[in-house]
Amino acid sequence: MSVSMLSTFVKPMHPEGRRFVAIAAVLSALLFVLWVPLGWLGVGVTVWVYYFFRDPERVTPTRAGLMVSPADGIVSLLEPAVPPAELGLGEAEMLRVSVFMSVFNCHVNRLPAEGRITRIAYTPGKFLNASLDKASKDNERNGLAIMLEDGRQYGVVQIAGLVARRILCWSNEGQDLRRGERFGLIRFGSRLDVYLPEGATPLVRIGQTMVAGETVIADLSGTVQES
Repeated sequence: MSVSMLSTFVKPMHPEGRRFVAIAAVLSALLFVLWVPLGWLGVGVTVWVYYFFRDPERVTPTRAGLMVSPADGIVSLLEPAVPPAELGLGEAEMLRVSVFMSVFNCHVNRLPAEGRITRIAYTPGKFLNASLDKASKDNERNGLAIMLEDGRQYGVVQIAGLVARRILCWSNEGQDLRRGERFGLIRFGSRLDVYLPEGATPLVRIGQTMVAGETVIADLSGTVQES
């Protein structure tokens, strides 16, 4: 198999997944001792765990004024909503784009648009199905408020799902991040909400497939331009 073909199927793995793959591999070895068919089942689980924590490189659009998807998955909601109070973005409704991630999606999260993180707020909660609208209020979540260069602010909220039990965010308040830069990860099924800043024009539709760091979700200038 050529190097290019190998890279198509074998993606880099985020360091967060190493111990989970190691645990799955050890369990697979034990299952082989008990019964060979169970061992092969364990191998399948090990491959899936590796696949879950994959962290491929992404080609982020360079044109100014664009916002990209923070996650792989499907757009499940596109509607006005009041952002979580803990983000300090005010009580007025902002257009919310929700991206639902299944257990088969890459779960590394990327920043939609370059800016400075002005607030990070973690809120404990339930673990309802992340595709439900009420998950935005009831589920465990971690929110980031980001200020753009022009002073406008937008929000990104990591929401735990039915089987998600750990939200990771390795960014800090006051940190400047680039568009498409990795800022966190959610383990095993979840959702990302993006609260678009004032004047942004959404460029997605419900049911559309998203690729984190690549798929454009909005035009910050408020006008749709041709690529």
